[in-house]
Amino acid sequence: MALLPLLKNNPEQIYSLGIQQIVAICGNGKLTDRSKCSEELRSFLAQAPSERLFEYIEVCLSEGFDKSGHVLQDLVNELGRRLDYSVTNGLYSGRQNTVGYDGIWAAPNNHSFIVEVKTSDAYRINLDTIASYKTKLIENGTVNLNSSILIVVGRQDTGDLEAQVRGSRHAWDIRQISIDALIRLVGLKETTEDDTVVKIRDTLIPFEYTRVDKIIDIAFTAAKEVGQALEKEVGFSVDEMPEGEQKPSQEITQERTPKEIIAALRQKIIANLSAREGTALIRKSPALYWSTDSVHKIRIACTISKRYPKGGYWYAYHPEWDKFLGEGENGYYVLGCVDRNFAYALPLSWIRKHLPELSVTKRDEVHYWHVILGDDDDGHLAPKVTGNKYSLSDFAIMLRH
Repeated sequence: MALLPLLKNNPEQIYSLGIQQIVAICGNGKLTDRSKCSEELRSFLAQAPSERLFEYIEVCLSEGFDKSGHVLQDLVNELGRRLDYSVTNGLYSGRQNTVGYDGIWAAPNNHSFIVEVKTSDAYRINLDTIASYKTKLIENGTVNLNSSILIVVGRQDTGDLEAQVRGSRHAWDIRQISIDALIRLVGLKETTEDDTVVKIRDTLIPFEYTRVDKIIDIAFTAAKEVGQALEKEVGFSVDEMPEGEQKPSQEITQERTPKEIIAALRQKIIANLSAREGTALIRKSPALYWSTDSVHKIRIACTISKRYPKGGYWYAYHPEWDKFLGEGENGYYVLGCVDRNFAYALPLSWIRKHLPELSVTKRDEVHYWHVILGDDDDGHLAPKVTGNKYSLSDFAIMLRH
């Protein structure tokens, strides 16, 4: 029984299974290095929503089962990918003449982490051995001098690993983080924008803690970007609508759609797009998704609007979204409508072609384009652009599940 075809045809059934059951139907069910089971499990984890990964981690830590340590190692490495590191999985079991790292996480700034995963900090570990991994990896050219060691710990027991690291000669090369904290970082990254993930990566790099500017900086940036993400979902305010656009009543515009409804609709749209494109799409940030291949060939900017009486549906198109979509092979600007069972996936080439016709808001250093959809004569939607009207029926996606 192959897991991935089952996932493609019936994801709800697969996600209803526990992680032990999932491992059992990967390959021959025997999780060993370079096995079909390992390959299929890692492919599955790369496609799973982050919330599922968090659930599987909890099972590995709280219940434990045969090879749960191997599964946990793969799960932690997948969290690294969700933080936009380029991740190389290590071996489950050490072998002679091989470097025994659990993972290598490479950041865009050329800093690499040699990752060691521990289920518990309740015992001492040989820091010299872990430090030797870094030396060997530098010598063979796998990582450069700009690298450090990250120990990821599962259960926070009463051990002294932190004190052991702090009191060792390797203190400036090693940092320790709990899996709970790593999960929170992934959650923070997926609800904010790119500036936050850069600062998240910076905090994992060893630095001197007397001055706490970096920690304050990430908290400030995250809070700011959560607000910006919410603004992007709303699109723009009535006062910012360009001259000549028909404006809904001010009273109605203040009734925001609950975020749970927006999130559920977005997930439905992404599931249908995944089926259409034949590949899994995972969340990068609140509105941005991409495929799980190493270069993220397919990229989605998905935004949602309710219908405003006599005003259609309001959306914004942001320059950073345009840049993100342009860095893949196939980019789509996707418009979801709260009261409709279909969405519109506009190819990047189409939206770029029509940008000169769209109204623009410029405010300080921020600017974005307005996309306003209204009902046309045959019941489809069309964007109201300067002097023109375009049917989007060719780009419609029926939401089937």
